[in-house]
Amino acid sequence: QVQLEESGGGSVQAGGSLRLSCAASRLTFSIGVMGWFRQAPGKGREFVAGINRSGAGTRYADSVKGRFTISRDNAGNLVHLQMNSLKPEDTAVYYCAARSQGLMVVSTTPGDYSSWGQGTQVTVSS
Repeated sequence: QVQLEESGGGSVQAGGSLRLSCAASRLTFSIGVMGWFRQAPGKGREFVAGINRSGAGTRYADSVKGRFTISRDNAGNLVHLQMNSLKPEDTAVYYCAARSQGLMVVSTTPGDYSSWGQGTQVTVSS
């Protein structure tokens, strides 16, 4: 497993932007698929975006396509989520997650990820 720590959350108005970062305890090139999930109050944890080991393959939830971009720095230990045109419905705790090394599919299922960060709060006001 790998330790993950999110940062960059905060409060913004609708239409604004935030950039979340996830710092891993080892170089990201040695980690497989990574993803971002979110959980709003009273709701289950949902997939937001995922990226494969090389960074060439990405996957997004329909609700964030065209507004969010996931990227990874395989020379370092960071994965980012750039969030633009934020909406009140994007309000949630955002979690970084990693699949076990060797698993190649960018899964949308939380149970397929073995390592999780503590989460960072994102609040979007109208």
